[in-house]
Amino acid sequence: MSAAALSSADTALEALFVPFATGALTLSADGRVLFLHARDGFRLREMARAGWVCEQSFKPFADGLMRSGLQVAEPSLKDRFALVLVLPPRQRDEARALFARAVHHAWPGGIVLACIPNAEGAKSGEADLARLAGPLAHLSKHKCRVFWSAPLGDRVDTALLDEWLALDAPRTNPAGYVSRPGLFAWDRVDVASALLAGHLPTDLQGRVADLGAGYGYLSAQVLARCPKVAAIDLYEAEARALEPARINLADAQRESGREVAVSVHWHDATVGLPQRYDAIVSNPPFHQGREDLPALGRAFIQTAADALLPHGRLWMVANRHLPYEATLASRFNHVRTVVTQEGFKVIEAQGVRG
Repeated sequence: MSAAALSSADTALEALFVPFATGALTLSADGRVLFLHARDGFRLREMARAGWVCEQSFKPFADGLMRSGLQVAEPSLKDRFALVLVLPPRQRDEARALFARAVHHAWPGGIVLACIPNAEGAKSGEADLARLAGPLAHLSKHKCRVFWSAPLGDRVDTALLDEWLALDAPRTNPAGYVSRPGLFAWDRVDVASALLAGHLPTDLQGRVADLGAGYGYLSAQVLARCPKVAAIDLYEAEARALEPARINLADAQRESGREVAVSVHWHDATVGLPQRYDAIVSNPPFHQGREDLPALGRAFIQTAADALLPHGRLWMVANRHLPYEATLASRFNHVRTVVTQEGFKVIEAQGVRG
């Protein structure tokens, strides 16, 4: 199969298994394989056996793996595997922490196998794993670089292993919020979210939902700016954001001096919400990786319209060029652009259509 015939999401997964097709690697007899940052796809479904464990923190991808009948779980610290597969993320600290976890979960004689698209830092990723695990073998396929360790043993740099394992721990970013590498705008306050927060009306009240809440910045701003809000539910598809969000919202509650019911949910907002709301705020995602997918934002709008009470209001921010107006007009009687600034637009919508 040519690289051109594969979607960008499938190429790394397809290339990852090439060493088994060439005979460079063989599957272990015990069948225990751990797949970190796993993605569903034909090649995985073809290769996977009963002893395979897939870990995926992004809810839509985790749901896709489970729909295919694959075991999705987070291994315990004591779990060890003969083979650990990795599809590293683009953010380097997050990737290094994932490499460290891969080495940690491999048996002393186990192997770590990874694949990264050439355009997404493949050579840097290979160099990082080599620093941790010693000399690697590699091959290139589908515009990706596939690389793997020799059977692990005393070649592992244990001091570096501990250092890199700590890279994924929640930390306070320069803006004063707890975050972790790889989350959206993890080391700053996102400009668009700050623009929306600065224009939120102070009369939002009742129960509020934050769709695509990330590490909780926008929800914290709702608590700080809107004294009549009694409860807020954060919905976020990336599980790694949940702990930082809980910490940030606990801090925001203390600073507000009010009793506000706060819940944080690992949830794909595109599939709908379990209850109705007086107001919804959102800075919806519009891409996955390098691919622009404005359909994601449109799905968030549909979810918001379905979840709002008849008097409810949606406050959202988006890149100025994104064509959300037609979707908004189809679901709300009143839509207005509150401000356009720095390439973004803040929109209020109310009067939900049936």
